Amino acid sequence: METIINKIEMFIFRQRALVLSFFVILTLALAYQASQLKMDAAFSKNIPLNHEYMKTYTKHAKDFGGANSIMVAVRATEGTIYTPVFFEALKKVHDQLYFIPGIDRTSVKSLYAPSTRFTEVVEDGFAGGPVIPADFVADQRGLAVVQANVGKAGIVGRLVANDFSSAMVTARLMEFNPETGEALDTLAFAEQLEQEIRAQLATDDIDIHIIGFAKMAGDVADGAKGVVQFFLLAIAFTAIMVFLFCRSFILTVLPLACSLMAVVWQMGLLTVLGFGLDPMSILVPFLVFAVGVSHSVQMINGVKNKINLGMNAKEAAAATFRALLIPGGIALLSDTIGFITLLSIDIGIIRELAISASLGVAVIILTNLVLLPVIISFCRIKANPDFDDTKLDGVWKALSAFGTRKVAWVVVISAAVLFGAGYYQSQKMKIGDLEAGAAALHQWSRYNQDTALITDRFSVTTDVMSVIVESGPDSCTQYDALALIDKFQWRLNNVEGVQSTMSLASITKKINAGYNEGNPKWRMLPRTQATLVQSIGQVPTTSGLLNPSCSVLPVYLFLEDHKAETIERVVAEVKKQSALLDTDVVKFKLASGPVGVMAATNEAVEAAQTPMMFYVYGAVVLLCLLSFRSWRATVSVVLPLFVVSTLAQALMTFLDIGLTVSTLPVIALGVGIGVDYGIYILATMAAGLNKGMSVESAYLTALKERGTAVIFTGVTLAIGVSTWFFSDLKFQMDMGILLTFMFLVNMLGAIIVLPALANLLWFKQGK
Repeated sequence: METIINKIEMFIFRQRALVLSFFVILTLALAYQASQLKMDAAFSKNIPLNHEYMKTYTKHAKDFGGANSIMVAVRATEGTIYTPVFFEALKKVHDQLYFIPGIDRTSVKSLYAPSTRFTEVVEDGFAGGPVIPADFVADQRGLAVVQANVGKAGIVGRLVANDFSSAMVTARLMEFNPETGEALDTLAFAEQLEQEIRAQLATDDIDIHIIGFAKMAGDVADGAKGVVQFFLLAIAFTAIMVFLFCRSFILTVLPLACSLMAVVWQMGLLTVLGFGLDPMSILVPFLVFAVGVSHSVQMINGVKNKINLGMNAKEAAAATFRALLIPGGIALLSDTIGFITLLSIDIGIIRELAISASLGVAVIILTNLVLLPVIISFCRIKANPDFDDTKLDGVWKALSAFGTRKVAWVVVISAAVLFGAGYYQSQKMKIGDLEAGAAALHQWSRYNQDTALITDRFSVTTDVMSVIVESGPDSCTQYDALALIDKFQWRLNNVEGVQSTMSLASITKKINAGYNEGNPKWRMLPRTQATLVQSIGQVPTTSGLLNPSCSVLPVYLFLEDHKAETIERVVAEVKKQSALLDTDVVKFKLASGPVGVMAATNEAVEAAQTPMMFYVYGAVVLLCLLSFRSWRATVSVVLPLFVVSTLAQALMTFLDIGLTVSTLPVIALGVGIGVDYGIYILATMAAGLNKGMSVESAYLTALKERGTAVIFTGVTLAIGVSTWFFSDLKFQMDMGILLTFMFLVNMLGAIIVLPALANLLWFKQGK
């Protein structure tokens, strides 16, 4: 290994100009590619397409539509909807939404939609028509007619608010833009909603509230623009800290430049591979920058110390490169493989994050372990005349006590107690969102305020779960099949968290009552097939209650919210009732609708949690074994990481942060970044231990050589991500809290727990 490292060093530093030219050309090419990178948010990336629920969802999406829908609530700021001003505004919103590219025009529903009809019982049987007649004029007489029709149509709570202050316009989205034939640009669509509907049509008398996945993604993307400000703030803060650390302008600029180069390479490579940058992955470039700075600090720390000992810049750079190539390479390789393990999670957005993070960390091997020392070798760096390598000896001597037997037992027992408490608390962690509205946004955000208003005033929201009932052809005319659906619907309607329900069975009961003078006593399922056919004949397939062959009859569950406990409770009841009511012909299958998608996602996240951690730690363990060729060294590095991961999960329960698509990768990212501290410390310790030094002495040597850089890196990175606490995006704030904790505590684990474990594992060399 020593021979290979020497040959690599000789090649790189003898061909410095060639190496530098290669990096310049590649950087220019990838910078051009990075300039072509676009924000990319697609609904399909956020769902586990191979999950059992999603197979049901995609199987029937053509007949019943997907879960990607938009709801626009038009609200009168004063009084009710029955004013000329309101109906003029509602008509404009309906028409404007209808003509936005990407809207499935057949699905647009409002009071103005021709398919919004009423039915009433008259002397001659039934009468009905559109709720808003073709000759409607918004005067006193016309408004009175519409008001009467709304009551007859049974749409209060769905298209009209329960307090009559608002009316709803709903639509489903297509997967492509019909004007271009390309995949629908979700973020551009969200911007159109904002500019062409809210900005143009909202007035002092009319408020407009918009919710749905596309609008949520657009608001997240708008909030993500603020990430750039936090990125610049982090760069500025890091620059100040690095300068205070090395007292050299050149050694401050170069690490930051190489770390930023790694970000440029990452973005360029994403474009080359055909990926965009999802708003939920917008934080990955910062993490790549942070990892780059972490390894750069080790490099400049080594160069600075060697120059102060009398070497010139080239000699110092080459010597530091040789010393850090193996530990730095192993640490970065551990990070890369750890992030790649996220590919095992069958959710598009997490897989994109895995590719993005692993690419970024992999290129740091080149930009920060190879390019940085090459550039430094060209610089003129003077030794610090005030250099005194004994200045911190007192601090290092005090910290080296963690490598002594007496202190080691205290540290290990304390860590074990913390782990036990953390593990107990971590078992309370919930899978999914713990608050109403969009979890990625704060509760005070416009989107979540819109969600709260719609939930409060309507009986239906986008928090809909559809249970697909599959049966034989023409089953809607079979009493036994409808009776099972009716029983299932009634039981689910009485589950806590279910606001209301709807199915062909419940609508058929209402129609049957209508055929019997509207008498409530007849609100029941007809037992004869002829009467059933008569009632069901009034329900078109466009209602979404049945398919053309009458073999699939969904049951819609409108939930109060999509909190993890609500979804868990409803899904459990659906499974229970399915087991009780399923027959050879009739099958109740989960799930469609937005909440059906969330349920599948939550289950996919829960199923992926343990395997992901196994893969991450498996990769770290394997690489540590290959690097140190010692099980004791591997345990010393990995065990503190595992304790910190468990404590991070416990912290999530204290802060009411659920395990979701956005927070699941944080644990893996924290492990990947945290392993660097331990590898750098133990790499130096191992050399001393192999020479027969005591654990305390080997640790003291490691602290003198690496301690300053490790502590500096942990504190600097933690302070950098702590600025995320003030982000407009809640998921960024949550990630900031977790990463701050993991950066700091992983550093403390490497400084405190690692030497204590080493003392007990290298028992004969401890004292």
